[in-house]
Amino acid sequence: MKITVLAGGNSTERDVSLISGTGVYRALKEKGHSVILLDVYLGVDCDDPDSVFEEERDWAAGIAAISAQNPDMEAICALKGDDKDFFGKNVVEICKRSDIVFMALHGANGEDGRIQAAFDLMGIRYTGTDYLSSAICMDKAITKEYFLMAGIPTPASATVYNTPEAEETAVKAAEAFGYPVVAKVTRGGSSVGVYIASDEAALRKALKEAFRYEDKVLLEQFISGREFTCGIIEGKALPVVEIAPVEGFYDYKNKYQAGSTIETCPANIPAAWTEEIQKITEDAFKALHLQTYARIDFMVDENGKAYCLEANTLPGMTPTSLLPQEAAAVGMDYATLCEHIIEISLKKYK
Repeated sequence: MKITVLAGGNSTERDVSLISGTGVYRALKEKGHSVILLDVYLGVDCDDPDSVFEEERDWAAGIAAISAQNPDMEAICALKGDDKDFFGKNVVEICKRSDIVFMALHGANGEDGRIQAAFDLMGIRYTGTDYLSSAICMDKAITKEYFLMAGIPTPASATVYNTPEAEETAVKAAEAFGYPVVAKVTRGGSSVGVYIASDEAALRKALKEAFRYEDKVLLEQFISGREFTCGIIEGKALPVVEIAPVEGFYDYKNKYQAGSTIETCPANIPAAWTEEIQKITEDAFKALHLQTYARIDFMVDENGKAYCLEANTLPGMTPTSLLPQEAAAVGMDYATLCEHIIEISLKKYK
């Protein structure tokens, strides 16, 4: 098959996406496919999009490891100069000539349904769920509403908008939850823009920081306990993974720097916990109208009660990412997982 792996972009998860894309690109090449890796935002120079799949080149050359710091998006945007088009040079033309586009994008303008909607209009086939469920899951506040309607357990929360009354609204909500309280941007990813406030002063500071990213912030009851995640493919939950940062919480640094987090797959927990998390994962998948695959995140408190936090419609796909670990636990190696995602995604078009 002719496959374009789309990565990069202009979100705060750009670096993570490039590493995901590199892994998928190399795995699919090993499977014998004609594969190219493109940065959706910067694009590529090529004389003839029709023959690009025949070129002998390493499309992943020069992609570095993930930094401990968030990517400098102003510097990335500056590389395009006066070009304001989100799609980089030749990206759309090459995608149109692909049998399918593997979406290795994370975060805004990639995981939020915008590209999926554009591709639907252009007749371009892509991996993952559709544009509507992508948009729902990208907004954590809207996801919460779907959880509540479906009776899925989730921490108490309140949405705060960037208005002159924002801080006072947040303080009142925090008083109802009790400190500490979690403040996070609604459309962020990789724990960028997530803060744990231990008191009112910290909450006010966290709001100011969060509003630098966007004008809508989700305040959430802090659940003290253990963190888990559960992947799901075609409605069937995979083994549960426990995520235990060596220090602090599962922030950007702890997610992507080696040795910062202990990940146990399958999680060493009572069978009843596993069954409950997997059941909620499958219920959430249905409630959010998801297709193909996803990953659902959880906290479990000291009493063993599971709280569903959010859904990831394009979860990390580096060879050591959580979803590939779960697939490996049921006997599916990384390259086979990448190919399987393509197979199930093609079902959308039959």
